[in-house]
Amino acid sequence: MNTIVQMTSGVRVVFRTDSPVVELVVHPRTLHTVGSPFVPPVFQLVADGVVRPDVVAHGGSAVHVDRMAGPEGITFEHGVAATLHWAQLAPTEKTIEIWFPTNASVEIQAVRVAEHATASVAPITTRRWTHYGSSISHCADVERAFDAWPAQVATAAGVELTSFGFGGQCQLDPFMGRVIRDQPADVISLKLGINLVNAGSMSQRTFTPAVHGLLDTIREGRPQVPVLVVSPIFCPSCEAYPGPTVPQVDGTFDIVKAPAAVRPFGLTLEWIRGALDFIVQSRREAGDGNLHYLDGLSLFGQADEALLYDRLHPSPAGYRLLGERFLGAAFGAGGPLA
Repeated sequence: MNTIVQMTSGVRVVFRTDSPVVELVVHPRTLHTVGSPFVPPVFQLVADGVVRPDVVAHGGSAVHVDRMAGPEGITFEHGVAATLHWAQLAPTEKTIEIWFPTNASVEIQAVRVAEHATASVAPITTRRWTHYGSSISHCADVERAFDAWPAQVATAAGVELTSFGFGGQCQLDPFMGRVIRDQPADVISLKLGINLVNAGSMSQRTFTPAVHGLLDTIREGRPQVPVLVVSPIFCPSCEAYPGPTVPQVDGTFDIVKAPAAVRPFGLTLEWIRGALDFIVQSRREAGDGNLHYLDGLSLFGQADEALLYDRLHPSPAGYRLLGERFLGAAFGAGGPLA
């Protein structure tokens, strides 16, 4: 969990400046899965809404994870800081956003502008969106920040994103309810379920009260904020069979078959979708009219299975499709977060 929460999915530096040049000195620590190509961390700069060419951070450190080797399969590679440089920016005042990579944690060592240029804090003037989810929201497997569907949605909807997309760690932890409760937000979305199956960390007995507890905590601080509960997208191995899921030698994921006596109590995606729908409807009937449900299959269903590159995570094209559908369903005309 500590490694995942330090990764910078959705994180960016935002400021106002009239400098024609911007530099950022960083030491990234990139997470790499052994057997897959190493993707160096990419930083994307946006100047007054215009995306500039990508800049790759050559340097930093790496954490190499061999999923087939368990705890012994983690090795470290150490390097030096990288200097990122953007030039030929307009010499007039503008808003700069530097979006960080989704596959690394980042230590910022310096932010530089041209001599005699001005720099100031850019105030937040748009609505704030808090999103909580799994690796399918974290998008650590994309090459650049704007390939992550929450970033695509936030840009298209014109909202300020706070992403709590935690790969493997969307476990309904009580502290996350407090974090979301205390985070300023105009709208909130919670994409729940898949990590609980992946880890085999809950049963049908514990899931429902854990979801109620998360919602109760959020409502303590955000009683009227629209909250959208989103159930899992399609995952072939977990639809009708409980987890946990484990990596296979071919790079895909599949379930570990539980003993027959345990199966009736395990979580499947089909069961989770029904439970989340029931939880939301029952709370709406009890008076929470700002709580809404969205079926994850409407975002990414069985017909889209070919876009699951490892039978669990969407490809970049799959993430774009997911984001387009979420944008329309959540932020489109009449949507619960519009």
